[in-house]
Amino acid sequence: MAKIEIQKIALLIEEFEIANKLIRLGFGELQNINLDNDFYFLPLQLLSQGFERFMKAYICVGYIEKHETLPDTKYLKSIGHDLERLLIEIKTNYYNHYKPVQFEVDWLLINDDADLKELLFILSEFGKFARYYNFDFITGNAKIGINPKESWRKFENRIKPIDMRTMAKLMNHDLEREVYQEITNYIINIFERFIASLSRQIVWGTLGQLGKQLTTSSFFDYGTWYEKDFGKTDYRKNTIKYTETPKSIHKRTTADELNRKFNPDFKSKKIRKCDYNGDWPFYADEVIIECRQKHWCIVTIDGYDYALNGAAKGKYKLEDPHEAGMAILGKSIGDFITMALNL
Repeated sequence: MAKIEIQKIALLIEEFEIANKLIRLGFGELQNINLDNDFYFLPLQLLSQGFERFMKAYICVGYIEKHETLPDTKYLKSIGHDLERLLIEIKTNYYNHYKPVQFEVDWLLINDDADLKELLFILSEFGKFARYYNFDFITGNAKIGINPKESWRKFENRIKPIDMRTMAKLMNHDLEREVYQEITNYIINIFERFIASLSRQIVWGTLGQLGKQLTTSSFFDYGTWYEKDFGKTDYRKNTIKYTETPKSIHKRTTADELNRKFNPDFKSKKIRKCDYNGDWPFYADEVIIECRQKHWCIVTIDGYDYALNGAAKGKYKLEDPHEAGMAILGKSIGDFITMALNL
C-alpha cells in the first residue's frame, strides 16, 4: 500500500476515534441535563458532529470494499451534513443482511424506528441550520431552521407525557430528577442500538477486510453489545462538570456497624438482585437499605453509604446513588425509599 494510502487509513481510524469521543461526551452532557441545567446546545452540538463523522467514516470503509479505493471529496460533499441522507446512503449501498437474525433486528431499527428518525432529523437540522437559530431569528433570515431546543423538548414530552405518575415524581424532591433520567436513558438507549447496529457490520466483517482491521478502535465495542447492555452506561464520567464536582460519600466505620446492629432506632435490611421482584436499579448485585429514626434513609453499597432520600442527603451531606454513579440512570430507586421507610 502506498505511503499516502497508509496515511489516509490512519486518518480514517482517527475519525472513528473522534466520533467516539464526541458521541460519548454528548451522551454524558445529556445525562447532565436536569432541573438546574437545561443547556441542550452542548449535547446537540457534540452528537450532531459525532454522528456525522461516524457515518462518513463508515461510508469510507464501505466504499473501499466496493470500489477498492477511497471516495473523493465530491462524493462526500454531495451528501453534506444531512444525517438522514447519510443513513440512506448507508442503507442503500453498504448495509449487508447476511446474518439473518441479528442483522434483521438491526435493520428494523435503522430502517423503521420512528423515534430514531426524529432524533436524527433534529440533530441533522441542528448541524445544518439550527445551531444558529437564535441569530437567524434575530436577523430575519428567510432560511431559518428549526428551534432545536424546542424540538428536542417536544420529543421528550411525547415519549414522557406529564401524566399523574410523572407529576407525582416531579413534586417529590427525592424523585424529581428521575424524570429527566428516564427520558435521557430512553434516548441514549436508541442511539446506542443505532451505533451497535452499524458497528456490528464492521466487527463481523461484512463491511470488508479494512473494517475488520479497524475493530481495534474502542468505538467498535458497541458492535458486541446486545439487549442486556443497552441503557446501562454512565457517560457523565467523561464530562468536566461531573469530574470537577466534589463527591461526598461515606465509608462505613465500626461505629456505623454497631449502630446498625444494636441501635433500636436504626432499621436495616439486605436486598439482593436475585430476590428483588422489579427493575433492579443498582450496578451492585446486593445493597443494604437502612432507615434511621423513621426518617433518614440510606443505602450501603460495597461498604459505602449513599443517601436514599432528601432528608438523609441534607443531614449527612451524602450523594444519592444516581449522582455517585452507583445506580443506573433512568431506573428508579423510589421503591427502595419506600421499603426503607417501612422498616
